[in-house]
Amino acid sequence: MKHLGLIITREYLNKIRNKSFVVMTFLSPMLMVALISVVAYLSSMNNDTLKDIKVLDQSGYFGHLFEDRQQLRFEILPDMELDQAKALAEATAAYGLLYIPKVDSIAALQKGITFYSTDTPALVVTVGIERLLQRQANALVLRENGIDDKAIEALYFNVSTQLETFAGQETSKLGSGLKLVFGGAAGYLLFMFIIIYGNMIMRSVIEEKTSRIIEVIISSVKPRALMLGKIFGTTLAGITQFAIWVVILGVFSIIASGVLGLELGTGVSMAQDAGQLGDTGSQEMAAAVAKEIWQLPLTNLIVMFFLYFIGGYLLYASFYAAIGAAVDSETDTQQFLLPILMPLIIAVYVGVFTVIEDPHGTVSQVFSFIPLTSPVVMLMRIPFGVPLWQQIFSVLLLFITFMGTVWFAAKIYRVGILMYGKKPSYKELIKWLKY
Repeated sequence: MKHLGLIITREYLNKIRNKSFVVMTFLSPMLMVALISVVAYLSSMNNDTLKDIKVLDQSGYFGHLFEDRQQLRFEILPDMELDQAKALAEATAAYGLLYIPKVDSIAALQKGITFYSTDTPALVVTVGIERLLQRQANALVLRENGIDDKAIEALYFNVSTQLETFAGQETSKLGSGLKLVFGGAAGYLLFMFIIIYGNMIMRSVIEEKTSRIIEVIISSVKPRALMLGKIFGTTLAGITQFAIWVVILGVFSIIASGVLGLELGTGVSMAQDAGQLGDTGSQEMAAAVAKEIWQLPLTNLIVMFFLYFIGGYLLYASFYAAIGAAVDSETDTQQFLLPILMPLIIAVYVGVFTVIEDPHGTVSQVFSFIPLTSPVVMLMRIPFGVPLWQQIFSVLLLFITFMGTVWFAAKIYRVGILMYGKKPSYKELIKWLKY
């Protein structure tokens, strides 16, 4: 292992000096910012479009409810036939026509109201209109049954359930949503890092094997040291590239936001107009989000993210290195990659469909201890509060499994890097482990 440092340095410098590596390091975040900026710009253009909605209220119950909003303008039509109203809406290129027929009772309006439009209207618009009509209709029904306006107002109230643990710690629905975002982002980031840089290690091994450079290197370096050097060197290069991406993305996002005047969440105004955000102001929402973020176990999440990030990547990187040594070309890797990717895919599905539903359930706990799935699943569970002993035990299992994986991956690597011209099978790989 005395040459391990030299191998790591060689692999690291070879990667960061590669022209394609340098180009993608700086070009990828620029393209990503450009793509996001274009989407945000197009979204803002769409939201700036004024939606003109004609309202034909033959019932006489709802016309006074419709007031102009930021992107919605309502025009109450005089008493006319439906065909005339539709022709007028089409002639004036209106966004749509809301038709409320004349009925004998409010109950008959449950399925009698129609919204006419050229294309399918936006969901936030239709849902907002439905809520507005439904509240007024309920009030009219109660009034028909002899309940006065003051009693009707007293009947309406909003329920806001306060969430608190048995230990006295307050939680909230917003906090649960943020936990999902943080946990999901951490797990998905690790998933993508493993796939991108694991393939980089595999291609690097295949290139050196096919160019016969490996035969010269292996004469003075042990296969295990060479494999670990490739893994650690590529890992450092990947972390360097990732850190540069974060910095460039942050800088260019600020520049794009300042120059183009774009903001994230350009569709929020439409949701507000449709009544989707209730009575919570944007400043109150921002303060609530900040408060919930500070209540998250940020230190615990950062430390464990680092440990699982390193342990999970090293575990899968050893598999990728072994596969690269076993084959002669990248096309031969497909039969071996599926068993490697399946645990990762399962981990993502368990995280999305199980951890979100029950982060402390049996399935979530079991998969957060299995080394091949724990880096993703446990990272998704940690924001919801996982006992420290479970986290430590899971990390220890992960690194112990990594050391065991390195042992048998090095055996495949030792034999595979000198094998040419024959496509290996699983049976031959098992034989190599006995050498």
